[in-house]
Amino acid sequence: MFRNRLALIPFLLMVAVIAGVVLWREADNVPGVGRVVTTGQIDVGGPFRLVDQNGKKVSDADFRGRYMLIYFGYSFCPDVCPTTLSVMADALGKMGADAAKVVPVFITVDPDRDTSKVLKQYMAAFGPRFVGLTGDHAAIGEVEKEYRVYSRKRPLDPKNPDGNYAMDHSSVIYLVGPDGKLVNYYDEVISPSDLAADLKQTTA
Repeated sequence: MFRNRLALIPFLLMVAVIAGVVLWREADNVPGVGRVVTTGQIDVGGPFRLVDQNGKKVSDADFRGRYMLIYFGYSFCPDVCPTTLSVMADALGKMGADAAKVVPVFITVDPDRDTSKVLKQYMAAFGPRFVGLTGDHAAIGEVEKEYRVYSRKRPLDPKNPDGNYAMDHSSVIYLVGPDGKLVNYYDEVISPSDLAADLKQTTA
């Protein structure tokens, strides 16, 4: 009887191996087992109604059929904003004719100072393709919420909170598709060449 049990060991081992392989294969098809499964759309972006640098009321619907490359910042920003906008401008310059598919959009987080007149002068430094958008606090606050943008006024002199100030804000470049939905996003440190290459591939 003991010999019969020993004879069963190879068979049982073979069954265990086959079962293990089957379960391992099945794990590939079960969400949460053995691998990460990503579904759905990133909940970033949404409708907006703002005013451009020419004083014209515009909405997200006006950009349907084209890609929007969106950056949030403010014209009084001393470094990050102009650097990032320059990266966007350089990337579009490297795209050649394909750049016509993409509208670079700058949305202010400082509507008190960034009027249409101020934005018109500021946008001119980055090229005629750029659209600068502003609005009242409610409109800017709503679009910031849609894009998960952080911004906060920071007085330059803590003893004088009503004096000159800077704006602390998140720094992300968003790519929105022709259907108004987020396609991709980029860190501010991306190079013009890498951004241009990704935009060309995405919009092809």
